Amino acid sequence: RATMKSLRFLSAEALVSNAELARKSLGSVAHNLFPLLFKASYLLEQGEVIHDLVENWPFVDFNVGKLLGITVDYQEDLSHRTCSVCLESCLTGLRDYVLNHSSPYLKRLKVVDLTGIKDVEVQVCECKKTMGRWARTQLLSKLCLELLVDLQQRQCDPGITGISIDVRIDLFVTERNYELVMQALLKKCYCPLKICCVAFRSDNLALQKFFYIIKLIDPSSLRKLEVVHNVRLEMEHLEMLFNSIHFPLLMSLTLPARTFNVQRFTATDEQMLTNIGEKMGEMTQLTELSMSFSILTGRIQKLLSPLKTPLKMLDVSNCSLNHADMAYLANSFHASHLEALDLSGHNIPDLYPSIFFKLLSHSSPVLRSLTLEDCNIQDTHVNMLIVSLSPCHKLQEFRFIGNPLSSQALKYLFTFLCELPMLKNVEFPVPKDCYPTGIAYPIDDASLCRFDHQKYESVAEELNLILLQANREDVKTSTPLFGSYDAAVQETKNELGAYLINSFKETLEKFTSSLNQ
Repeated sequence: RATMKSLRFLSAEALVSNAELARKSLGSVAHNLFPLLFKASYLLEQGEVIHDLVENWPFVDFNVGKLLGITVDYQEDLSHRTCSVCLESCLTGLRDYVLNHSSPYLKRLKVVDLTGIKDVEVQVCECKKTMGRWARTQLLSKLCLELLVDLQQRQCDPGITGISIDVRIDLFVTERNYELVMQALLKKCYCPLKICCVAFRSDNLALQKFFYIIKLIDPSSLRKLEVVHNVRLEMEHLEMLFNSIHFPLLMSLTLPARTFNVQRFTATDEQMLTNIGEKMGEMTQLTELSMSFSILTGRIQKLLSPLKTPLKMLDVSNCSLNHADMAYLANSFHASHLEALDLSGHNIPDLYPSIFFKLLSHSSPVLRSLTLEDCNIQDTHVNMLIVSLSPCHKLQEFRFIGNPLSSQALKYLFTFLCELPMLKNVEFPVPKDCYPTGIAYPIDDASLCRFDHQKYESVAEELNLILLQANREDVKTSTPLFGSYDAAVQETKNELGAYLINSFKETLEKFTSSLNQ
């Protein structure tokens, strides 16, 4: 459905659609029209106009998320458009804002905020070229270094001296852009554009480099820290990190797989885990924690009980939790505050059905997102699942792929899901009867796509018909066989793939060498 545009916005579109005329007219445009022209230019992908608007920005702050968000003149939110043409024009315009020769008294800009940009799977911009978080990190770092070279050639330029602009950004660093970002951060004090890291994601990076760069980003202002996949951060490294660096404003923490493994714990490791819990307890803003694919059997209480602020998001997928862990979660003060919960990889129906019911009943007033992938939920458990979900009236997302459910059970479940008023997104499994008889769960990657696609499409149509008949066409359904879309992984998949191939090659070489010896 088309979003209504005000007459002002239509006029702005008409002006910026003629890029040459718009650029010539900027000098005579009232300052209060700049935000309107910026959003209109972004919608029409007029890169040159965007560049000139930013280069001559008349205000103290430039917040991309707010400028592209819902506004009075045009209520469509454009902040999910990571259009490469538009974002590159924004950043080069920012560089040229510093370099242009207008009077220093006209340069009021102090804060640029790029954190409101949302990376999504489907892009509607015409150029179809996106600039993800990694690429934004790369380009901003490159422009900062280029700016320093330009400044050296223009020594003592009165139009530049004294300019200091904080650029708030979510950084994403891997081995491939590490050197560039590190250099930009090292020289931050000399550059008029000051990179201010609000959220930091690290992947495919040597541990030594991670520890070095984390100190350069000013951890005291960091709100979100994601250490994922190919950063080999184990428990002793995490304790070292927390002992050497303080994160007073940290709200969200994601740790890589296998950070914890209680199967090989010694008395020293137990003390280390206690220390980590206490350090997390000092992070009074921490409300989101992800520790997937660690082995934490029987240790959840030790890790979470020191926290003084209740968690709003908890991901303990594939963490081998036992009954005591689930009982702690259900009875803890976190339970009634959980807005997002991921318990994937646990055999919930067989191991702790009553405790799971209790946990959901406590979190139901606020729970928005629930993920139960590969939890061995079968047809006989659907009634139990429905009873557990019944009080969750605020649930918006429900993901349960990888469970051995028949098409009949899915139809029954979908009939109930229609009753959840806030539900917007459902990720459901390929029905068990679409696979060959006797297939074992969890299904291995090699067999995942070997199902009757025609039958699946037929079942998916029936499920959507159930939603349609209940007037719930607002609910989106999908079956992402290899997991939900992750913008960061998608953007760096080639680098990560090359790393994995290289790691496999090294492992084979070591194995061959051992055999030869």
